[in-house]
Amino acid sequence: MIQSLLIANRGEIARRIIRTARALGVRTIAVHSDVDANMPFVREADEAVCIGTALAADSYLRQDRLLAAARETGAEAIHPGYGFLSENAEFAQAVIAAGLVWVGAPPASILAMGLKDAAKERMIAAGVPVTPGYLGADQSPDRLRAEADTIGYPVLIKAVAGGGGKGMRKVDAAGDFAELLESCKREAAASFGNTQVLIEKYILAPRHIEVQVFGDAHGQVVHLFERDCSLQRRHQKVIEEAPAPGMDETTRAAVCDAAVRAAKAVDYVGAGTIEFIADGSEGLRADRVWFMEMNTRLQVEHPVTEAITGQDLVEWQLRVASGEPLPKRQDELSITGWAMEARLYAENPSTGFLPSTGPLDRLRFPAGVRIDSGVEEGGAVTPYYDPMIAKLIVHGGTRREAASRLAEAARGTQVWPVRTNAAFLARAAAHPDFVAGRVDTGFIERHTKQLIPPAEPSPAVLAAAATAILPPVTGDPWSGLRGFRSNAMSSSTVEVEVAGKPYLVSPANVSGASTAGGVLFLDGEAWPFGPRRADHIGGAGEGDGAVLSPMPGRVIAVLVEAGQTVTKGERMLVLEAMKMEQALLAPFDGVVAELKVIEGAQVPEGTLLVRIDKGED
Repeated sequence: MIQSLLIANRGEIARRIIRTARALGVRTIAVHSDVDANMPFVREADEAVCIGTALAADSYLRQDRLLAAARETGAEAIHPGYGFLSENAEFAQAVIAAGLVWVGAPPASILAMGLKDAAKERMIAAGVPVTPGYLGADQSPDRLRAEADTIGYPVLIKAVAGGGGKGMRKVDAAGDFAELLESCKREAAASFGNTQVLIEKYILAPRHIEVQVFGDAHGQVVHLFERDCSLQRRHQKVIEEAPAPGMDETTRAAVCDAAVRAAKAVDYVGAGTIEFIADGSEGLRADRVWFMEMNTRLQVEHPVTEAITGQDLVEWQLRVASGEPLPKRQDELSITGWAMEARLYAENPSTGFLPSTGPLDRLRFPAGVRIDSGVEEGGAVTPYYDPMIAKLIVHGGTRREAASRLAEAARGTQVWPVRTNAAFLARAAAHPDFVAGRVDTGFIERHTKQLIPPAEPSPAVLAAAATAILPPVTGDPWSGLRGFRSNAMSSSTVEVEVAGKPYLVSPANVSGASTAGGVLFLDGEAWPFGPRRADHIGGAGEGDGAVLSPMPGRVIAVLVEAGQTVTKGERMLVLEAMKMEQALLAPFDGVVAELKVIEGAQVPEGTLLVRIDKGED
C-alpha cells in the first residue's frame, strides 16, 4: 500500500480522499493556494504546502509546483481528484517520469479517450454502440452540412475537444446549420484551441446513463453498475442517482458489458466512467443506448455508487495504484437499495442562478444524510473556484424512499448569508414526474416555473416570521392572547419585515420553520426578518430608480457617470463573479442621480450601485 499521498486538488474532493487515506494509514499532503490556507482540507491533511495565488493557473494547475511539493514532502504518490489536472495526460506522464505513483488512469488511456471523434472510432472497433453521426476528417462546411442532412434533423454539433457543456449546438433545421456551425467553432477555438467538430443525431428524449468501471494492472476490469445523471441544467448535472430508473436486467447487462469492453479497449487501469446517451422516449432499451464519451477519472457523483454497492471507490483507487488486484470480482458485486446525490451550489435560482459568494455564518445540514463538503460554518465561499458548497447523498430501500429523503435533506439545509439552490433541489426531488421516474435531460427546462422558488416570501414564510417575533407564551393566561389590547378589538395581524420589506400578516405555527440570528429557515430558503422598523421607507427597487447588485461580485466596468442622461435598457455597469458577467441596465429613461461604486470595487449582494431620477415630465 502507498504510504504517503499528495492530493493535487482542493475542497470537497481533497477532504474525501483524506478521509479514506487516513483510515488506511496513509500520510496525506495537501497543496493549496494562498486564499485556501484556512480551508478544512488544509487543516485535515498531515502536511500542507502553499503552491501559489488564488488563480488556478498560478496554483492548482502549476504542474512544476505540484511536483516540487511532492519532492519536498517525500510524497510517494499523487492523487489528482477530479477537475484541474485529473485528465491531463501530460501531467500524468510527468508524475510517472518523476518516479511517483499516479493514482489515476494511464496517460495512454487518457489520450485515447480525450478526443470524442477518436474515442468513438475506437469504440466502434471494440463493438460498443455509438450514436449515429459523422466523425470524418473532412471538416468543410459543405461536407458537414451534407452529413447533417443525411442524418436527419435535429442534429447536435459537438467540438471534438469539448467538455463541460461548451462547444455544443443543437440544429433544428437545415437553414440554421451554417450559422450554428460557425458559432460552435468560435467557442471551440476560444475554449479548447481546436475547431474540429463531429455531428450526432440529436436524441429527442435523452437520458444520461453512465457506468462506473474499474480496472487493475493485472488486466481485470469490472463494472459497479450504472448511474442516471439526466437531471441537468445547461449540461451541468444537478441530481444523480443509482441505479437508473426503468433499467431492466437485460438492458443493464448489455450496457454494463459494453462499458467493460470500452475500458478494456484502452487497457484501462483505475476508476473511470463510460457515459452513454439513451433514447428514453419508449423506456430504456439496449438497442437505444449509445456510447458518448469516457471520463478517465473519479466522478463527482461516485458516492451514489458507493452507497448501492457498499464499496469505497477511493480505497479501490489507492489499492489498484499500489499494484494490488481489484478488491472484488464481478460476481461479488451487487446493488442494494437506491441512492441519490444533489449538488448544493452557491447560486440564487430566483435571479437566474447568479453566483453567490461571501461568509458562511450558518451552514447546517439535517442528520442522517451523508454530506461531502469542502467548507464549514464560519468559512466562506470565494469567487475563485467552483461554487459547489456540498453534495447531499441519501440512500433508501426504494427509489421513492430515496427521493423523499433527498427532498427532506434539501428542505432542512440552512445556509446564510450565501444564497443556495437548496429550495430548487427540494422542489425537483419532490416533483411528481421525478418521483415517478419520468426524467430526461429536458426535465428542468420543462418544469422551471415549478422548480424555482419565487423571489418574494411565501405566506408560510410570512406567517412563521410573524410568529417568531411575538413574545414567548408563558404560564400567564393573558400571554397567550397574541394581539390582545385592553378595551380594544383583538388584532390577528402582526407587522413584520422580511427581506427588508414590511408586511402585515397573521402569525401561525409552520412545520419545519426555524430561526437563528434574525434569519428564518424554511424549505431550503433563508429569509432575514424582524419587527417592522418605525423608520421603514420601503425597499429600493426599479420603481424608484435604485439599481442594486444582484449578486456579490467585482465591478469590472463603469459605463456611466453622475449627471449623465441614460435611456431604458442602457448598460451602466458590469459585474463579475465566478467567471460570470452580468450587465446592469437602466430601468427607465432618466439621469444618473447617484453613482456609488468605482471600477474594481467588490460589492455584496443588494448593494445600491446607481440611482436614476426620471426628472421632470
